[in-house]
Amino acid sequence: MPRRAGRLIGISLLGAAGVLIAVVAAGVGFRAYRQHLAAETLAIRSPRGVQEGAFVDIGGIKQWIQIRGEDRDNPVLLFVHGGPGGSTLPISSGWRPWEEHFTVVQWDQRGTGRTYGAAGDTLAPTMTLERMTQDGVELTEYLRTHLHKDRIVLVGHSWGSFLGIHMAKQRPDLFYAYVGTGQVVGRTTFEKAFELTIARLQTQAASANNNEALAELAPVAARPTMTQENRMIADKWSRALALPPADAFQLAGPVPPLFMPDFSLRDWYNWRKGAAFSAKYLTGRDGPMFQHDMASMGFEFSIPMFFIEGDADGVTPGGPAEQYFNQIMAPHKEFAWVRGGDHFVPFDRPADFLAELLARVRPFARN
Repeated sequence: MPRRAGRLIGISLLGAAGVLIAVVAAGVGFRAYRQHLAAETLAIRSPRGVQEGAFVDIGGIKQWIQIRGEDRDNPVLLFVHGGPGGSTLPISSGWRPWEEHFTVVQWDQRGTGRTYGAAGDTLAPTMTLERMTQDGVELTEYLRTHLHKDRIVLVGHSWGSFLGIHMAKQRPDLFYAYVGTGQVVGRTTFEKAFELTIARLQTQAASANNNEALAELAPVAARPTMTQENRMIADKWSRALALPPADAFQLAGPVPPLFMPDFSLRDWYNWRKGAAFSAKYLTGRDGPMFQHDMASMGFEFSIPMFFIEGDADGVTPGGPAEQYFNQIMAPHKEFAWVRGGDHFVPFDRPADFLAELLARVRPFARN
């Protein structure tokens, strides 16, 4: 009897395993089918177009770039992603209309996505602002040669805006213009974000009639400095009150991230690993965004400067960026608010962002 029971259990387990394998296989097959459809949707078919993805030698390592556009005669736009480590490759299908007006370059930075996958943790000693700024400069020089352009448009988002400003400051001769969005200016950006978080927590606590939370948050709100004690209080009540994340957003585009073509499950693994790896060296109180203030670089720029900011950005609030922008001296500068826009305006409001690029930036990008 025990042997028979054992055989029955074994048969049941085999059956369950078979069902699981069938479900997984069906899921993988469905994803492959959706990726095929997405590839058709996003394909560049223009005879003057460009659609490339490759590793290039930058900063002594292989770094991944993607280049897409309908017309090689269009200006080149280099998008410097945020995170750090937040490759934009799987979340950029909403940029398809951009490719009618620009040749769009996406770059997996050092420690990010496919670049991280190729080198792994051996990159740790090189994860510095100085090295990554030089990476950006070397990449831009490569793009100038590869795409036969004198200059390009530089767009930086969040961490990429911090890195992008350093690139523009170091080598302005490479760029037609700099465009910042979710612009980081240093510690003041995150102090303002912390202040807004405390205010959101107070609102949440009041709605829940949580007097204990209101009592603990009151002295923090009176002086919302980012001390360790204040951060612990904010973290405690963010969890207890289930405060929605400030960076929640809805992507706009024809292809959901899971079904982006030419983006494998291994790529997703490296995306997540790279984001965690980059954060270890580039974020936090000891990271460059806290330790380097933009004002210390001076306010003089020799190229046109544009900031396009969402007025509802709770991650990198636009107030400090606007104050910094007002002190900038440049041959031309413009600041644009996207009303109702959050931290991810290029991704959840891509049409609005493109409209700003075309109206403000495109006239400065001569072919």
